[in-house]
Amino acid sequence: MAKKTPTPCGAWPSPITTDLIVAKGTRLGSVRVDGDAVTWLELRPTEAGRSVLVRRDGSGETTDVTPAPWNVRTRVHEYGGGAYAVRDGVVVFAHFADQRLRRLAPGEAEPSLVCDVEGLRHADLELVPDGRLLAVEEDHRGEGEAIARIVAFAPPPGSDQPGAGWTRTVLVEGDDFYAAPRLSPDGRSLAFIAWSHPNMPWDGTELRVLALDEAGRPGATETIAGGPDGDAAPREPESVAEPRWSPGGVLHFVTDRSGWWTIHRRRAGTVEPVHLREAEFSGPHWIFGLTSFDFLDESRIVTRFTDAGRWRLGVIEADGSLRAIDTGFTELDDLRALPGGARIVARAASPTSAIRIVTIDLGTGAHEVLASSGDVDLDVAFIATGEAVEFPTTGGLAAHGILYRPTNRDACPLPDERPPLLVLSHGGPTGATTTALTFAIQFWTSRGFAVLDVNYGGSTGYGRDYRRRLDGQWGVVDVDDCCAGARHLVDRGEVDGERLAIRGGSAGGYTTLCALTFRDVFQVGASHYGVSDLEALCRDTHKFESRYGDRLVGPLPESTALYRERSPIHHTDRLAVPVILFQGLEDAVVPPSQAEVMVEALTKKGIPVAYVPFEGEQHGFRKAENIKRALEAELLFYGRVLGFEPADAIEPVEIANLGGGR
Repeated sequence: MAKKTPTPCGAWPSPITTDLIVAKGTRLGSVRVDGDAVTWLELRPTEAGRSVLVRRDGSGETTDVTPAPWNVRTRVHEYGGGAYAVRDGVVVFAHFADQRLRRLAPGEAEPSLVCDVEGLRHADLELVPDGRLLAVEEDHRGEGEAIARIVAFAPPPGSDQPGAGWTRTVLVEGDDFYAAPRLSPDGRSLAFIAWSHPNMPWDGTELRVLALDEAGRPGATETIAGGPDGDAAPREPESVAEPRWSPGGVLHFVTDRSGWWTIHRRRAGTVEPVHLREAEFSGPHWIFGLTSFDFLDESRIVTRFTDAGRWRLGVIEADGSLRAIDTGFTELDDLRALPGGARIVARAASPTSAIRIVTIDLGTGAHEVLASSGDVDLDVAFIATGEAVEFPTTGGLAAHGILYRPTNRDACPLPDERPPLLVLSHGGPTGATTTALTFAIQFWTSRGFAVLDVNYGGSTGYGRDYRRRLDGQWGVVDVDDCCAGARHLVDRGEVDGERLAIRGGSAGGYTTLCALTFRDVFQVGASHYGVSDLEALCRDTHKFESRYGDRLVGPLPESTALYRERSPIHHTDRLAVPVILFQGLEDAVVPPSQAEVMVEALTKKGIPVAYVPFEGEQHGFRKAENIKRALEAELLFYGRVLGFEPADAIEPVEIANLGGGR
């Protein structure tokens, strides 16, 4: 083993550069099966964040289905999902630039229009056997909130290759939100999810079934679960998701009526669990088209489930028992059964492997990689493996996180030096950290930082009670847990209590700003498109999240004083540590004003502050040059504040109120 050189933490030379991160930063998702072919989306930072539809056929040949400039991405709910549908090689997709729906058949060079109406957006697309396209529609043509519907598009009668003349039929409307329109095998029943303000999909939804006649015209609607007419209605709102019909026409779905998201079915008019245990079988539905289970045949289901905050693969057998399958993966989603019922395709990752699209043999657990977002020729001695940690927090409770220790083949801390700690607060806030190999985390650990990725109260993966800890307590419980995690590691002697940093994006940016403003734990922080003004967020944000704060904080205007009490922008007098803020200038979720007002206030107060805005970026950065700039500027900022000189050559960043200016 090579001898390590004692080097100040933060200044360790690392092969995990920002060039490597963007080169291996392809984001994979939206897996579909079409006969013997598999399709998925690749978001490529090196192509200006374009999302490309990729197909691997039965012979193993992989090709791009949508060449430039086509960008397969929808803006429904702003987070999108379900942006394409495929059947028999025919693809219908939403193009990001204009949100129009287009159809592309094998052998065609250019896609044809399906819907050319400005102001309409579509998601959760599904092509059904009779040629129709089902979709969730978001109508932005009027003033006020967008109108949600479920619609069907039918091609011109008798046309084998329709390029125009598609007819649109409204099937369902009247609720604030819809998701997951799924047609039964006989074509006579449409299952879907509906909910309305102030609920989010993980708070309270309804599963309904719409009867259709032979021509596909809508008839009566029945509520199956989640509403007052549902079977065995729970005593509190029920989160229902992922309706799916078995090959024989039995409706299955996920519900948290037991306190955990588990799979149920409706059989002979009665809702019953398929398998019950204290584990999550699904997650929060921020985007459309998530698939946590699929049918291997009429009596067996392949599924994912949580085990101590990590995802595992299993098969629910005909007798209701769960057979766990050892795959080595700790992140699994987008599960799709392959023909024959012996293999599946999934999106998967582990602490030592980045996100990839794989096929998995359900008998042996062996897998084949179809695509990978981050395979690199890198010595494992540079890779930090995450360790699940539990630590005490406010109220005698416990919180969770993933700890990554500083790891570098060639460098180690100076004698008697403890490493700085970077605490990560995930977005959502209803969400969870990932256990996948993430080079954006390894960027820090390989330079000498310890990283604690916190699953604060309110996170998913630990049951409904843990998720509900944040009800009315956003800006309190999440902040307490991040602070408690940092103090826990300081008390254990693992990190330097005088060099504690916190960072987060979106809702995680809000937690970061609150921790820096209302607590005296961290010495520096970074907010990526984070919330500084809760009241302004509810006033300015998009429809999907406009009432999110009702449960997390309280309804407006009754709770206006509480919103202001928990908004860092109104308490900059209490903020006395340096902050760097990153912001996309086309962000419709957290508008740029949220960052700009904060920067102005901190500048006037004399607190060291840096602001890095990005033209052409929305909520989250997709362009390679901006991903690189954000990471490098943050490292440089920490170096200036915490007293180390990064080994990397980094373009200076303007820092107000700090000696030297950069």
